[in-house]
Amino acid sequence: MTARSQRNALDRREVMVGASVAAIAALTPALPAFAQEGQPQVQSPTMPEALKTAIGDAKPIEGKVTIDLPEVAENGNTVPFSISIEDDGSTNSVKAVHVFATKNPNPNVASFFFSPRSGKAQVSSRMRLGSTQDVLAVAELTDGSFYMGKKTVKVTIGGCGG
Repeated sequence: MTARSQRNALDRREVMVGASVAAIAALTPALPAFAQEGQPQVQSPTMPEALKTAIGDAKPIEGKVTIDLPEVAENGNTVPFSISIEDDGSTNSVKAVHVFATKNPNPNVASFFFSPRSGKAQVSSRMRLGSTQDVLAVAELTDGSFYMGKKTVKVTIGGCGG
């Protein structure tokens, strides 16, 4: 090969860089515009809206849902929680559990879905809490009924009340 033909040929690195740039350019119009003037901002749902989205117009009954949370969380970034639903022994099983933090900017923390083969309806995870607030867990049963539990968590920042 002459020096001229080698100079016109692309190596693998140049091809990969070019393909990456082309892919990014193709996807750029599809990416949302964040904090740009004149662009509509997406609003998080309020607590009543989030609850209505999850359970509709149903009225949850207090009971059967146990929330295990620390009473005081020193760090609101990772608050561990466990939720269990009392099993009454009937064929009516838990279909879903929805978790809400009432004062978070987006109150939807998580939704967990079960099947009759899931066994005991119990979940454990971690959540982020911005301040002292109530945590709600709403269990949806296969017969369409809803049960809820509620617990207050005091979030402290650096050992001070928040």
